[in-house]
Amino acid sequence: MASKAIASTAILLSLNLLFFTLVTSTHTPCPPPPPTTPSHHHKKATCPKDTLKLGVCANLLGDLVHLVVGTPPKTPCCSLIEGLVDLEAAVCLCTAIKANVLGINLNVPVSLSLLLNYCGKKVPSGFQCA
Repeated sequence: MASKAIASTAILLSLNLLFFTLVTSTHTPCPPPPPTTPSHHHKKATCPKDTLKLGVCANLLGDLVHLVVGTPPKTPCCSLIEGLVDLEAAVCLCTAIKANVLGINLNVPVSLSLLLNYCGKKVPSGFQCA
């Protein structure tokens, strides 16, 4: 009788092992998320600042163009474009120059480059103020 009990226990344990192995082997991890493809939709760059406020850059630009002795003050013009990336700063100043907010007739590429460089920004490669 003892051998029947041992045999029954051995079969029961074997079946339990078999079932637990089958259950745990069916676990499959979630598939990885699909790779994100870079978006080729280029949004038109816009100026996040009020363009009319950039009229204060006229004094700075006038000083830079006429080569005033000494260093023209960087504020308030440079402080307006301080937190912007180069492209946003270029778009803002380009918009101000084109709208003649600065109140003077300018050579747009030269004026834009002068202002951006003076304020520690760079004209983005390929950027055209159109």
